[in-house]
Amino acid sequence: MSFTRWRQGGREAAVIGLGKSGVAAGLLLRREGIAVYASDRAGEADKAVGAEGVGRLVHGGAEVQLGGHDLARIARAGVCVVSPGVPPGAPPLKAARDAGVPIVSELDVGYAALPGTKFAVITGTNGKTTTTALTGHLLQAGGLGAIAAGNIGRPLAQVAIDGERPEWVVLEISSFQLHDTHDLVPTIGAMTNLAPDHLDRYATLEEYYADKDRLYLNATATSCWVTNGDDAEVERRAAGRPGERLRFRIGREAEAWYAKDERALMLQGDRLLPREELGLLGDHNVANALCASLIAWRAGAPFEGIRSGLRSFRALPHRMEPVRSVGNVLWINDSKATNVASTLVAVQALDRPFILLLGGRHKGEPYTALAAAATGRCRAVIAYGESRELVAGDLDPLLPVTRAGNDFEAVLAEARRLARPGDAVLLSPACSSYDMFQNYEDRGAQFRAAVEAM
Repeated sequence: MSFTRWRQGGREAAVIGLGKSGVAAGLLLRREGIAVYASDRAGEADKAVGAEGVGRLVHGGAEVQLGGHDLARIARAGVCVVSPGVPPGAPPLKAARDAGVPIVSELDVGYAALPGTKFAVITGTNGKTTTTALTGHLLQAGGLGAIAAGNIGRPLAQVAIDGERPEWVVLEISSFQLHDTHDLVPTIGAMTNLAPDHLDRYATLEEYYADKDRLYLNATATSCWVTNGDDAEVERRAAGRPGERLRFRIGREAEAWYAKDERALMLQGDRLLPREELGLLGDHNVANALCASLIAWRAGAPFEGIRSGLRSFRALPHRMEPVRSVGNVLWINDSKATNVASTLVAVQALDRPFILLLGGRHKGEPYTALAAAATGRCRAVIAYGESRELVAGDLDPLLPVTRAGNDFEAVLAEARRLARPGDAVLLSPACSSYDMFQNYEDRGAQFRAAVEAM
């Protein structure tokens, strides 16, 4: 789609939320000659609003309001561009809906500026970022022009602003982004897995899954979908979608699969890589690698390029990231695990006794699912932060639990006291970070810095 429809009538675009994606969308709309009113409920002192980004918007000719929204002005806009952090029931979006103003995501704005680009679009509950980064790495290793963008950190609109025209954009997309994305047509789309998440924002699990289903919104007979053949919910919801289906599995044959007896990753019936040459912890990362390999293969990357890319890829920060061993205790930063399903995967990946650091701001899920996977290997759970009593209440009868407070240094000191040589200390909180930290990156960075200082 072009920008023409948003220019009609000379009305301005209202951009709601001024994080990175909102700023990028506003700048791109201004570049295209569209008037922009950009607003955020946060004030100047709020860390959610970057002064540099706001300055760029003002310099680019946008009118910016901080600390609130002009609802009447939003209702007169030609289009409303919403940042993913703004919930659907927020007053500015209600004003737009009531006035019949179309609401779109920043991804739709970026997509309109990148005609002819091929898109590998990756979503799912867990593993999106690792799979996105790995797919881009494999495409590059295979000699194809590719960059990673979207929820991985670089807005798609920023790619367009920077003037890049890669052959492939590997796009990580969250459920929040999918909710308001209408135009995006994946060349290849992938669903890594589905599990309960964001129940602090969604009223029901079905609402969350329905937003994930929007990956298939513009499916045609020429589409290609890469899905997790081990995930019954993924398979059920992908069934009957137009287009080609490719599956990855652990332990069962598929287009890409992990042969456990041979300890080898397989692709299209051929041996791709011995497991020991993949430098990532856990079967979940084997699944991520299989998913990325299928996408890269379908995009045209040669086997040898995929193979070399798998060998050279390393864990991303905050995602089962081995920080270092201290006194023969391995400290692992999995701060990105902000839901129970992600922590469950991390626990299952460990092959040694461990101390589990669990807590933060509760997201609506019970923690009991962790008990069965951790029993027999978990030396202790250290429950901390706002959710510590909920964590302890769910797990105390099933696992040894130590309650801690909001002092992260004390949490780490207790973990060091409890750990024995040969153990791991796993920061995999199953909660959001906003009770004690700016975000999960801040939580992981403080963990890493403390471990490196030991």
